[in-house]
Amino acid sequence: MSRGRKQIHLAAHFPGVNSTTVWADPRSGSQIDFSSFEHLARTAERGLFDFFFLAEGLRLREHAGRIHDLDVVGRPESITVLNALAAVTDRLGLAATVNATFNEPYELARRLASLDHLSAGRAAWNVVTSSDAFTGENFRRGGYLDRADRYTRAAEFLATARELWDSWTPDGEPRPFAHSGPQFGIEGVFTVPRSPQGHPVVIQAGDSAEGREFAASAADVIFTRHSTLEAGREFYADVKGRLARYGREPGDLKVMPGVTYVLGDTDAEAQEHAAEIRHRQVSPQNAILALEQVWGRDLSGYDPDGPLPDVDPDPESALVQGRVRVADPVAVARKWRALSEAKGLSIRRTVIESTGRQSFVGSPETVAAALEESVATDAADGFILVPHLTPGGLDDFVDRVVPLLQERGVFRTEYSGTTLRSHLGLLGPVWKG
Repeated sequence: MSRGRKQIHLAAHFPGVNSTTVWADPRSGSQIDFSSFEHLARTAERGLFDFFFLAEGLRLREHAGRIHDLDVVGRPESITVLNALAAVTDRLGLAATVNATFNEPYELARRLASLDHLSAGRAAWNVVTSSDAFTGENFRRGGYLDRADRYTRAAEFLATARELWDSWTPDGEPRPFAHSGPQFGIEGVFTVPRSPQGHPVVIQAGDSAEGREFAASAADVIFTRHSTLEAGREFYADVKGRLARYGREPGDLKVMPGVTYVLGDTDAEAQEHAAEIRHRQVSPQNAILALEQVWGRDLSGYDPDGPLPDVDPDPESALVQGRVRVADPVAVARKWRALSEAKGLSIRRTVIESTGRQSFVGSPETVAAALEESVATDAADGFILVPHLTPGGLDDFVDRVVPLLQERGVFRTEYSGTTLRSHLGLLGPVWKG
């Protein structure tokens, strides 16, 4: 391994309820069967990835009062799945997305500490929040938190969980805990001894100013998205620049955007394959659904191969429930119309060109070089790969790209430690007794 070359961190995201996954592909498997989770996790471990990442959905999304097509197969609970995966993997980190708005610190801290013990130090928690009353209807206390309050609760939630994890001494002695704050008032004795990592690794997903600040103050990894090197470098510099005010060093927080990829024997073949995938991801039905998410109107009568609607969006619409709202639908509609008119595009082609596309496309050599450039030039510390096929979509990357990264001296050839913190190069937390 070459000295001085910045090492790439890799993780695998299990593709689920999103337009990335091509469910119509005959190679696509189940989103529920354990064999799917096991296949992707074993592939990630074979590729020496840092961790396996599961998203979370607390309510099936709705569109015009009906269950959204992409949610129809549902989603099992993350920590339950990861506990099972701990038994069929040895080194791979296991990251669960769990909502801090609709859970309680004692119960969640206990589940995560248990996962860390069962996996011998491989647990991670992706902290997310919700300001969605639609999701809140599934919970006893109902309602929701104002957007301004959700990170306030999340910050105290995480601090409280860490108090619980620190309530056992490193030599195995339990001590009473007591926490009193605006969000939580609890006291007692925690039931789980200090886990192998001390604290599970903490991941924060979000690009907002509040999310960046929360990550800088408390997270070990930030899961983000950016579409260009320039945007990645700006985000990287911004987040890393916030760390000093919390007494942290740049290496204490890893920036790992979620990315997609398409491989081919040549760059031209990969580009052709990528275009086919985008066409399949945006079916005629999904094109209309994507349009309705922006317009907030029932557009089912429009032809996906016809022009965009000439009506303006309804910014107050509740047509779509449980999905992130488009921040400025009028501006987005204006941008889409300009693109459609300039290129003579139909609704479906406009959606294909305007929505997410593959991050890295090319031959294995081209993709390996692009990944290295992104990390070497401080656009990221690594990547969370989101394949377009469940569960075999990671296989070709591990077989064809990972060896090239190893040859370049920018990716490990074996695991050097046993815990997720060791994979990420993160120090364990100092015990606060």
